[in-house]
Amino acid sequence: MTVHLHTQADLEDAIAALVSRDPRLRPVLDIAGMPTLRRREPGFAGLAAIVCGQQLSTTAAAAIWGRVSAAFDPFHHDAIKAARADRLGRLGLSAAKIKSLKFIARELSTERLNLDVLAEEDADAAHATLTRLHGIGPWTADIYLLFCLGHGDAWPAGDLAVQEAMRIGLGLASRPTVKAMQPLAEPWRPLRGAAAHLWWSYYHAVKKREGVIAGSAKAETRPASPPSSAPRPTKAAAARTTSSPRARAAKKTRARK
Repeated sequence: MTVHLHTQADLEDAIAALVSRDPRLRPVLDIAGMPTLRRREPGFAGLAAIVCGQQLSTTAAAAIWGRVSAAFDPFHHDAIKAARADRLGRLGLSAAKIKSLKFIARELSTERLNLDVLAEEDADAAHATLTRLHGIGPWTADIYLLFCLGHGDAWPAGDLAVQEAMRIGLGLASRPTVKAMQPLAEPWRPLRGAAAHLWWSYYHAVKKREGVIAGSAKAETRPASPPSSAPRPTKAAAARTTSSPRARAAKKTRARK
């Protein structure tokens, strides 16, 4: 049976069940406090808003989605399907996002896709349905299922904040990979979506930063910025650079001036 998180009471009941089932989550809840349910618009509009905001800052995503949603009011897949690409581009959408939105709009128009039924499907099956769509990656699929449809078992395994929170909260040696996140969350089925809310709250509590914001979109599984592969010069190296013939000549030229 699919569990839904439509109200704060639904989430609190699910968290209580999780803590009762898995004692490791009790200290996590004590630090995080009870999470607040976060929801966003369902249907094509909700999915389109996430797509529009991929790989953008929250501010830029909100500005573009504001222009797009205002230009097509009411926002309907048939209107996007019929819209000229250049018009969508003037609203701030990239060619890749335009292609994704038009593909999803066509799938909805031909009824090959029904977003409403995903809320009742097994989370893994619903995830697979969404990720088959052009431009929909794993993170977007899970965030749509969880926040737009209230799917209680959606599991954003690729979310860095959830991964980092679990590393700390479960005392793991390193941040778990997407692959490792799946077996780690098995004890929490069919409430993995509620567990994700708890881990986001825990991340906020220990890191003093937000994880995912339900009212805005986020890029697909953004890895942490890798450190520069170029080592910083040592003092000796810096001195050698400064004392090179070219550097000494430049220094003499500046002195004469």
